Amino acid sequence: MSTLDVIARSESFSALWPELAALAGAQARVAASAGELGPVADAVALVLSVAGVEDEAEVVLRELAAAGAPAPLVVGAREDHRLAAALVRAGAADYFALPGDVQALRDEVGERARRRGAAEAGGRLAASQRKAFDFGRIIGRSPQLKAALDRAARIIPHGTATVLVTGETGTGKELMAQAIHYNGPRAAGAFVELNCNAIPPTLIESELFGHEKGAFTDARTAKPGLFEAADRGTLFLDEIGDLPLTLQGKLLKVLEDKQVRRVGALKARTVDVRIIAATHVDLAGAVKRGSFREDLFYRLSIIPIHLPPLRDRGEDVLLLAEHFLRTLAAQYGMPVPSLTPDLRRALLSHSWPGNVRELRNGLERAVLLSDGPIRPDDLFHRGAGGAVAGGGNGGPLPFPATLDEIEKAAAFAMLERVDGNKSAAADALGISRSRLYRLLEGTDDVSE
Repeated sequence: MSTLDVIARSESFSALWPELAALAGAQARVAASAGELGPVADAVALVLSVAGVEDEAEVVLRELAAAGAPAPLVVGAREDHRLAAALVRAGAADYFALPGDVQALRDEVGERARRRGAAEAGGRLAASQRKAFDFGRIIGRSPQLKAALDRAARIIPHGTATVLVTGETGTGKELMAQAIHYNGPRAAGAFVELNCNAIPPTLIESELFGHEKGAFTDARTAKPGLFEAADRGTLFLDEIGDLPLTLQGKLLKVLEDKQVRRVGALKARTVDVRIIAATHVDLAGAVKRGSFREDLFYRLSIIPIHLPPLRDRGEDVLLLAEHFLRTLAAQYGMPVPSLTPDLRRALLSHSWPGNVRELRNGLERAVLLSDGPIRPDDLFHRGAGGAVAGGGNGGPLPFPATLDEIEKAAAFAMLERVDGNKSAAADALGISRSRLYRLLEGTDDVSE
């Protein structure tokens, strides 16, 4: 059982220690000196009680620091800001003047117990997740993939290095971020993610930095942001290229200062967070176009890792297909289909605009719907006449038809191919996202 260790230089607050220990789910250990306590490594908190003898506190703090003890909470009877500042400079975590600060002391001990419990749970989760995200289980032998994995392995031990993962949609950027986190020194901390294009721009600031009660109309309670949730862990910012310009400067300031200020708050909070960002767009090009800050780009890309598209990975597609067929067959309790020569040729010749995600989803559909060996048409979801399904009404691409009708049908087909991800569909079609929207809505009458 963990302990609440107390070095009591006074009897003034003796009734408080069992209460604080019970609050933290711990056992109180009270002694007159650190030497009497022995090891304090399992303590929820170390409290130094100096009521009436505050002038001795700095000496005791230095003794504790020299002995390698954690920074203690100091409790005293005198309200004095100068004393509090001096104690913090000498090594205290904080100073509480009782009885006025008794509730604040309870809150701090309770929060430390919560963080300790979260860290222990995080350690157990990290042990299980480390197996799931073991680099040795990432499938592929292509030189491009090996180069990305080698670079990731080199920076894993350095838990503060900012990483930018680039690659087309579906290449496994989130998987790479999780592997870096769960194999590194922050594995026991939280892995928190935010897709920057999945949240309205008006809400991203509150989501990232949190807000205080009353900061805006619907802020009925205070809410910590994702930076605070990821403290001592990793914050994964997916599709960072879609972060609004108005927030890019605030993100840069957090990266530089290690402090976040909630919307509506006066004081900033210190956070210890590793940032892994990801994008499928060319950020260097976005900098030239003025849609992404140059200073933020260089700050994020300290360690760049590029994941190659599936079409450039050669026979990796066959290794992945065999792996997915085994796992999907086991998942659905079905026999494992073999890769026929026709299917192998189709896998190697397809352009894979949706990358690994497209491959897995196509194989899952084929495993479930085919009544024998998987044919290329089963995998690529072809409709009547060999046309790829996914026209404007979910049918095959229309032909013969007008160019406008074919373009609209192609937009719907590609959107289905990449599971509704509009950014990926636009990227695969080689058009802007705004034009994709116009095609889907039937309002596109201007060629690009």
